Amino acid sequence: MIDDKPLRLVIASKTVVAEDICEFTLASMDGGSLPEFDPGAHVTIETPHGSSRRYSLINAGVAPNKYVIAVKKELNSRGGSRSMHDNLQAGSEISVWPPENSFPLADASRYLFIAGGIGITPILAMANHCVETGQEFDIIYCARSAESAAYHETIASQFGDRVIIHLDGGDPEKAYDFWDWFVTPSNVHVYCCGPKPLMEEVKAVSGHWPSKNIHFEDFKPVEAVGQDAEAFEVRLTSTGQTFQVEGNQSILETLRSGGVRVPSSCESGSCGSCRMKLVSGKVIHRDFVLTSSEYASALMVCVSRGDGLIEIDFES
Repeated sequence: MIDDKPLRLVIASKTVVAEDICEFTLASMDGGSLPEFDPGAHVTIETPHGSSRRYSLINAGVAPNKYVIAVKKELNSRGGSRSMHDNLQAGSEISVWPPENSFPLADASRYLFIAGGIGITPILAMANHCVETGQEFDIIYCARSAESAAYHETIASQFGDRVIIHLDGGDPEKAYDFWDWFVTPSNVHVYCCGPKPLMEEVKAVSGHWPSKNIHFEDFKPVEAVGQDAEAFEVRLTSTGQTFQVEGNQSILETLRSGGVRVPSSCESGSCGSCRMKLVSGKVIHRDFVLTSSEYASALMVCVSRGDGLIEIDFES
């Protein structure tokens, strides 16, 4: 669970760094220092859409006076990244929770960094840290095209023969073959961040390695709906508003579309940020937070669904 006291920061700059990818530099309102962080850390941001999203920090974390992130505009997402691109400009103010690190850099003699697309962001921070500390590393950066590969020119010039940039044109038949790097297990620590197919491939080829040497980061939310999901109604008792939750929408998305602001973070039923009170009705619980004794009185609106009309409200 993220800290409940966010920082209020300002967008110092916004720069396009690749196709559908913008870099945002965040600073304190008075230009002062910000909480420190280690390579691999991320911040959680309340997007203009109202949802919270986690973004890896690119810059160095020692005595920082800024946070630098890169955001890919996901056209098929729930709206968080689109609102970052469409609604934020230099001078905009946003709420940002202090850095956390679920992808810390372990102490090792050598590293293999593997990135796919926007997954380059934590990898870039780690590689820069290794340069500063004199640690050995290699980078494999996979992307569809040069236009969609953020920072590829910077990475190529900074890291030289330590980096492989592989562009597959979106053709699965031209995907990078990682096997030669994993044939023989070693003391190398592998850090991988990117889309699901890339991470599944790395998991497959590293299955015979010690699990402590293989590290993954994936911020993609778990989908709360499926092809067989049925529509139902939800009533907000404090206002009397009734909403139709379609099969391809969550309660959270439906409420937000109706102008009801609901806090959230993970949107996968694992953090508890979107908990609401269950007043009446039958709920299909899909979260990992509530105990069975709480099922009759609460629900997580990011993933749970109703069977018929359910009545809910904000918890006091």
